[in-house]
Amino acid sequence: MSDPKPVSFNKWFLFILLAIAGILALVDRQVISVLKPEMAAELGWTDDDYGTLGAWFQGSMAVALLVSGPLVDRIGVKWANVLGVFTWSIAAMFHGLAHTMNQFVLCRIGLGVTEAMATPSAVKTVATILPPNQRSVGFGLINAISSVGAISAPILIPFMAIPFGWRGAFVIAGIAGIVWSVVWLVSTRKTNFGDVAVKAPPQVAATPAGPKLSILKDKATWAISGAKLLSDSTWWLLLFWMPDFLHRQYGISGVAIGPPLALAYAGGALGALVSGAAATHFLTRGYPVNRVRKLAMLISGLMVLVLPLASQADSAWGAAAILAVVLAAHQGFSTNLFALIADVTEKTKVGQVTSFAAFCGNIGGMTIVKVAGLVLTAGLGYYPLFVFAGASYLMALAWIHLLLPNIKTVDIGAEAGDVLPTSLH
Repeated sequence: MSDPKPVSFNKWFLFILLAIAGILALVDRQVISVLKPEMAAELGWTDDDYGTLGAWFQGSMAVALLVSGPLVDRIGVKWANVLGVFTWSIAAMFHGLAHTMNQFVLCRIGLGVTEAMATPSAVKTVATILPPNQRSVGFGLINAISSVGAISAPILIPFMAIPFGWRGAFVIAGIAGIVWSVVWLVSTRKTNFGDVAVKAPPQVAATPAGPKLSILKDKATWAISGAKLLSDSTWWLLLFWMPDFLHRQYGISGVAIGPPLALAYAGGALGALVSGAAATHFLTRGYPVNRVRKLAMLISGLMVLVLPLASQADSAWGAAAILAVVLAAHQGFSTNLFALIADVTEKTKVGQVTSFAAFCGNIGGMTIVKVAGLVLTAGLGYYPLFVFAGASYLMALAWIHLLLPNIKTVDIGAEAGDVLPTSLH
């Protein structure tokens, strides 16, 4: 009989590695946002140029997500995670070699394409290594720990740039991802996740409708994807433009911008933890998943309504406090939305549904970051952007309720959470 202790250790150790991968992804994305004033001064970027770079990143990620989800389901989380982190780390390092706008566009496309592996890999990994009653807290922890990257990025990146410049900051971030890839490969060399489907006989495999088409026939796919389109617009708006907002509104940049941004992202970490733990608490006590998920999303949506007040705050710290509430609400909403994917999707299709939903979210992000550049160039400021963003979560919840008036979980089988070294099978 297998000893449960090494299984438990293996499961949570891999979970920690997964969370660190999320931190690295956020750091790689945030280098350009945190160092925008310095880079824009050297390279002559306008707000529209910056919005264009953000749109290329989001658009390339969106297109790549249509491939990355099925790829994750095909190769499994063992190889999907290392493939994603290694390739996006290389893409991040290439930013340090770019000089022209076209070269930066190519770098952002490369980073967007490779980071498209991050979301489907993370969701499928959590759905694979954790049993159903632990997934809400699992997704909450992943979002919270990943927020450490967003918290630490505005503090660490300026210090990395002091001795090495902004180019060196990109290189250091990429090297960290390569080291992570080596650790993951060594840690999973004897692990069988059991998440790669056994190939069916030719006569069975040659069915006319494959998984790609079948997920598009499911109302749950469209409910989740529509919600991602709306809610992720706000997330990407803040992730990409929040440092510029604080710089433009309050004149802070460099090392000085780090603490207020850290406060804002700390709110996101807290929101993910509280929301995930609360959902798990009520689900384990028998409350219906429909009530738990929608109530959590409703509370989150109401909290985001304060976002327009950030543009009226008297100080950077006051604005950061409001943004902290908004990011806490986003992570609470996002935690339950990702958990909803695992609730209503067969395990063999989790990667595909996640990637399609993330595709829609990135389309929303691509649109909003480009629109933001145009709005700011026109001199309208952040207020109209924040008004739309403040209402986006309640619209997302209404969309979910319209298509899924009663959420019902899918029985994914007893294998969920069984991550064993190969020798124990």
